[in-house]
Amino acid sequence: MSTPSTSSSSGAMTDGFHLVIDALKLNDIHTIYGLPGIPITDLTRMAQAEGMRVISFRHEQNAGNAAAIAGFLTQKPGVCLTVSAPGFLNGLTALSNATTNCFPMILISGSSEREIVDLQQGDYEEMDQLAIAKPLCKAAFRVLHAEDIGVGIARAIRAAVSGRPGGVYLDLPAKLFSQEMDAAAGKASLIKVVDPAPRQLPAPDAIERAVALLKAAKKPLILLGKGAAYAQADADIRALVERSGIPYLPMSMAKGLLPDTHPQSAAAARSFVLPEADVVMLIGARLNWLLSHGKGKTWGGKDAKAWGGQKFIQIDISPQEMDSNVAIDAPIVGDIGSCVSALLAQVGQLSKPPAEWLNAIEERKTKNVSKMAETLAKDPVPMNFHSALNVVRDIFKAHPDTLLVNEGANALDFTRSIVDMYKPRKRLDVGTWGIMGIGMGFSVAAAVETGLPVIAIEGDSAFGFSGMEVETICRYNLPVCVVIMNNNGVYRGTDVNPTGGSDVAPTVFVKNARYDMLMQAFGGVGVNATTPAELRQGIEEALRSRKPTLINAVIDETAGTESGRITSLNPKKAAAA
Repeated sequence: MSTPSTSSSSGAMTDGFHLVIDALKLNDIHTIYGLPGIPITDLTRMAQAEGMRVISFRHEQNAGNAAAIAGFLTQKPGVCLTVSAPGFLNGLTALSNATTNCFPMILISGSSEREIVDLQQGDYEEMDQLAIAKPLCKAAFRVLHAEDIGVGIARAIRAAVSGRPGGVYLDLPAKLFSQEMDAAAGKASLIKVVDPAPRQLPAPDAIERAVALLKAAKKPLILLGKGAAYAQADADIRALVERSGIPYLPMSMAKGLLPDTHPQSAAAARSFVLPEADVVMLIGARLNWLLSHGKGKTWGGKDAKAWGGQKFIQIDISPQEMDSNVAIDAPIVGDIGSCVSALLAQVGQLSKPPAEWLNAIEERKTKNVSKMAETLAKDPVPMNFHSALNVVRDIFKAHPDTLLVNEGANALDFTRSIVDMYKPRKRLDVGTWGIMGIGMGFSVAAAVETGLPVIAIEGDSAFGFSGMEVETICRYNLPVCVVIMNNNGVYRGTDVNPTGGSDVAPTVFVKNARYDMLMQAFGGVGVNATTPAELRQGIEEALRSRKPTLINAVIDETAGTESGRITSLNPKKAAAA
């Protein structure tokens, strides 16, 4: 219990400020990401005085993204604290994204008084925040009385991490913080959440059904999603893959569950294995747009809506996820750790996949890897994505514990295919929605939560969404090295104004911008790299020194394609196709 805020003739007293802090600490939450202001400034001061780490950002959306990825890394809800109305709305973008990505997060926002909001009397930053938040997150609660703070935080924690994780909103009106109550009664009102994410064991017949499908498979494939990485069942997942002998394909944030160089990885033959596989087992992955909804030519269908004929096994804690796009022949409902453990117990029933299947995959892998090696060996002037990322590839091979944050269009796509990961939960990127702006928030939280160095590979456009947070990185002296792939614009810097007017094209930025000077302005290290050698030297020095660093990697402005690898989602391009 913290030091009581006041005292009275009846004994020691506490208040809402201290009860919020005590409830979080009781549940082993010791870090808050946020931005101070009315009415939560004093809460941030008191939290720091009580030994919590309060990481203050320049924009609430970036603080929210930090809290979200902290939840992914720790399996505990990351907490984002914002002011009311505009601050709440800024944080809400991150909360909604966390829910979509199944990251446990709690957005706590101060708010206006209910009696004024409900009568729409024009309070400071008046907004019915609870009503706005409800459709965009997993759960939303409001606490009106100090004695209910313990219950509110306990419910928020359990909602965030139980079942399918997600975002939770907790509304704390301003006058709640100053409410007083007896300190002993306050302490007794707090709740230590017991087993907030209980195991959900799969049904035995579900396991038998899945094993039967795998036994009959001629071309089996395991597909690992970021849910598998979140589960932290790394040893069992690796054992299941290796003992079964089944080739596997990792989604981007599942890279490193097994090293990307593992002989069973089919990543280098992705376009071959997806349409050819006859039985696909999804572990923590969803058949959403990232996997073409399980249909179309990606899966061997004749057109965008055609099903390729595969049989699917899907492991997911949410039964509603099953059959969301195509029929799931063997649904396994439960937490990933328990489901994989149950499958592992039956893996002895399986024979190794047919040699024809494995040899066909190996042949295509060898061909594609050789082709990529030829591309990476080139040294064009100026640099392009391949020559620059070949340096990053070598860095991560030498420093596999380093975390990679990655966003952009081409910067994302090329990094994902070029840079190998060797350990789980080291690659953090744009996730299910593919949104830009996660870069600096993710980088801050990754450094804070792990204490390990972070390299953020950013498109110059993506960096703009959160670039001011380099000041935050410098202020907390975090070991973050930001590498900006600077090709002077969105996708590339060569578009022109078709009218011939003085305005540049909408996709073009200031030519030859020196992003490195932005980091220097706040006391960090700035590097302008125009060659692979300069880029390598800059990153290696950043890792040695652990100083905040930003490298302006100047690449060919013609490098890159519109929308990266999702050009088909652009209506004009899709129509032309």
